[in-house]
Amino acid sequence: MTTMITLKIAVFGGGCFWCTEAVFKRIKGVMSVTSGYAGGKDPQPTYEEVSSGMTGYAEVIQIEYDPSVISYEKLLSVFFAVHDPTTLNRQGADEGSQYRSVIFYTSEEQKKSAQEAIMKVDNSNLFPRPVVTEIKSLSTFYTAEDYHTNYYDSNRSQPYCRLVIDPKIDHLKEKFADILVTV
Repeated sequence: MTTMITLKIAVFGGGCFWCTEAVFKRIKGVMSVTSGYAGGKDPQPTYEEVSSGMTGYAEVIQIEYDPSVISYEKLLSVFFAVHDPTTLNRQGADEGSQYRSVIFYTSEEQKKSAQEAIMKVDNSNLFPRPVVTEIKSLSTFYTAEDYHTNYYDSNRSQPYCRLVIDPKIDHLKEKFADILVTV
C-alpha cells in the first residue's frame, strides 16, 4: 500500500533569496525551495522591478516540506538562525524593503507559531535589538526568473557566494547538523 505524503508550504523572506534558498534546500524533509516574490500588489513582478524597492514585494523563498520529517517550528528556528531579524529592510550589504525579514503564513497555526518564535527569539537575548520580522498572510507568491534557481550551487566561486552565503552554510552545519542532507 502506498502512503501519500501531504506536503506543506512555508514562505520566508530573510534577505537575498539566493542565501535562503541555499540554506533551506539542505534541510531534511524539505522537498523543494523556490525563489520568488511576495507581499506586493502589482501582478507578475520582475527582479528589476522588485530590486527598485518600490513594489512592496520582498525576495522570499517558498518551501515545500514534509511535516512528518521536519516541523514548521524547526524551519522557523533555522530561519532565525541564518539571518539578522533585527535589521529593518537590510541584510548585510543588501538594503531595501525587498530584503526585509518577513514570514508569510498560510494558516492561523503558522501565524501563531511565527508569533511564538519571535517572542522566543526576543526573550533569548540572542540579538542586542528586538526582532523586526513582519508576519503577514500570504496572498500571492510569484516565482522568480529561472536564472535565480540554484544560484549558489551553480555559482559557488562568485564573490557574493563565498563572502555571504558560505558563512550561512557553515553556521547551518555547525548549529543544525542533525537535520542536514548532503547537497
